[in-house]
Amino acid sequence: MAEITNELMDELLKKMHADLSAAKMTVGELKIEFNNMRGVMVSMQSDIHNIYGFLVRHDDRLDRIEHRLELRELAEAPARFTHDS
Repeated sequence: MAEITNELMDELLKKMHADLSAAKMTVGELKIEFNNMRGVMVSMQSDIHNIYGFLVRHDDRLDRIEHRLELRELAEAPARFTHDS
C-alpha cells in the first residue's frame, strides 16, 4: 500500500480545489441561464396577457355588433309582413 505523504495530500487538495472551482463556475453559468429563462418567461407571460386583452376587446365589439344586428332584425321584421299596395 502506498504511503500517504504531505506531497500526495497537497496534490489531492490541489485537484479537489480545481474541481471545486470548475463546479462553482458551472453553477454560476447555470444561474445566468436560469435568469435568462426567467426573463423569457416573464416576457411570454406579458405577451399572453396582451393577447387576452385584445381578445376581450374583440369579444366586446362582437357582442355590440350582434346586439345591433338583433335590433335591426327586430325593426325589419314587421316590414316583411306589411303589404303596401
